Amino acid sequence: MTVTPIARGVWRIGDTCNVYLLADPDAPEGERDGIAIDFGSGRVLDHLDDLGIRRITDVLMTHHHRDQGQGLPRAVGHGARIHVPPVERDLFDRVEEMWAGRPLDNDYNLRQDRFSLLASVPVHATVPEYRTLELAGTHLFVLPTPGHTPGSVTYLLDRDGERLAFTGDLLYAPGKVWSLAATQWSYTQNEGPAMTVISALLLHRHHLSAIAPAHGDVMRDPDRALELLAQAMQEYVDSRRSYPTDLRARLEDPYIALTPHLLLNRTSNSCSYVVLSATREALIVDYGYDMSPGIAAGQDRAARRPWLASLPALRELYGVTRITVAVPTHYHDDHIAGMPLLRDVEGTELWIPENIAPTMADPWLEDLPCQWYDPIVADRVLPLGEPFTWNEYTFTAHEQPGHTLYAVAYAVEVDGVQVVFTGDQQEGLGGRDGRRDLMNYQYRNLFRLGDYSRSAELYRTIAPGLMASGHWEPRWTDDAYLEYLAESGRLVDDIHRRLLPLDELSIAPDGQAARLQPYRARAEVGEPIHYTVRVRNPLRERAVARMTPVLPIGWHSSESELRVDLAPNEESCVQLTVVPSSAGRRQRIAIDVAIADLLLGQHAEALVDVADARS
Repeated sequence: MTVTPIARGVWRIGDTCNVYLLADPDAPEGERDGIAIDFGSGRVLDHLDDLGIRRITDVLMTHHHRDQGQGLPRAVGHGARIHVPPVERDLFDRVEEMWAGRPLDNDYNLRQDRFSLLASVPVHATVPEYRTLELAGTHLFVLPTPGHTPGSVTYLLDRDGERLAFTGDLLYAPGKVWSLAATQWSYTQNEGPAMTVISALLLHRHHLSAIAPAHGDVMRDPDRALELLAQAMQEYVDSRRSYPTDLRARLEDPYIALTPHLLLNRTSNSCSYVVLSATREALIVDYGYDMSPGIAAGQDRAARRPWLASLPALRELYGVTRITVAVPTHYHDDHIAGMPLLRDVEGTELWIPENIAPTMADPWLEDLPCQWYDPIVADRVLPLGEPFTWNEYTFTAHEQPGHTLYAVAYAVEVDGVQVVFTGDQQEGLGGRDGRRDLMNYQYRNLFRLGDYSRSAELYRTIAPGLMASGHWEPRWTDDAYLEYLAESGRLVDDIHRRLLPLDELSIAPDGQAARLQPYRARAEVGEPIHYTVRVRNPLRERAVARMTPVLPIGWHSSESELRVDLAPNEESCVQLTVVPSSAGRRQRIAIDVAIADLLLGQHAEALVDVADARS
């Protein structure tokens, strides 16, 4: 093992990966603390005395792979605090959940999550992306650089007039990577290689003096190293796609001007729109996965990478000085994942309509698909149907159920054009038959009959010139298209009425007459959990709904049976308190539902993570 100085107060220690030890070179002798970037097997601890370092206060990880951090238990024993990329935190401090739930049979997820730690380590904090972190007298700027893993980050150090980049495994040598297999995240796609190209091009903009990789030698000509990597990996991407994608062009010019003051971000998943103000400020409608070449396999947090890759071009090409507001059309992750990062880094306020705000603030409240992992609380809650202003523009958020119950359509005039942002309400076919779109409903999103007829009527009232959708080409509209949407809404309802026994039993298309909220909860043994039981009478006559809690053995509830008298199609809520008596992950409770003589059985369930209060 070798210890090599690479800058004043910076050493490279050879281990299962290159570990970089950083210290404030101007700190007094005998009082110098250090920080480590990555940790390998922990051998850096054996060299502190030789280097005049009193202790390592903090360890910063570039990514979650085991060769980077298998020695982290030694760091914890040493008293060091562990800092990790925000996307990959669960693979450090809750890695047992990955090992317990990792698919093994018929698995199409090729990400190297198997190369994670074998056991969890305590995490002090996640590193603040796009911001500066100060530890032990050392300032490091944190930059997302996905490629080797979705969550990988690079740390930039300015010292003695030079800028060093600690890049983890983004690259091994000029034009080379440590592992191509690590960049393959899904079975037939190229998300990792494409993001490697974008990361290399973005990193190039930071005017580096040297690159210090996790494997390989320090590169003193970083511009050449990154350019060779971008070129070689672009060729690799093109060789595995049926059509080439110029990733450099996407990064340099990611926007399409629909009107002079309305832009479409062509790189994002889903579509993100920018409204430009004369003040040089911007408002963003939806902001999920920016500069996205695809979505990695898996639904775990470490598979999803929000970042701000298109914003430099927004400033350079359109003179934007601030992104002041972001608004969502609905709560799905591909429309909101990047919004917390916008708020943290750019100071962007999140204005969220009142029908979407509760779901974004509490993603465990209901059993809904496509929710973001963390709560996102509104800076301003927008009333439905009431105009609100942002600079010279007046918007209205109209309720728009259909694709999901919790969605809106925003109406605003831009450059003399009445624009409606519709989210994912319709699914465009890309001109397959010249005009036809599909109604994009999913039952678990709580689709209801009549939703698409109501939205078609809304569009007629607004009379938009341009409809901007969530995943498909914006559409310049006319009366014929609006009539087509109305016809489609009637067709959707007619098909469901023909297929479902709605004349005798009006259970909603999603198949549920009762729900437990919250759907997911955390508690300790003995700690009460408060539930709302929502029930609707699907019968044509008045009836009493009887709801019996079904609990794990030894658990207790405030009621042995809940009863409520309901008119036809009436919905009501009753309260229930449950006290768990045993620890375990995702323990199940249920509500057995009977409405008059209609026996629905254990119709609604909820999941609870219960911890032992003594542990």
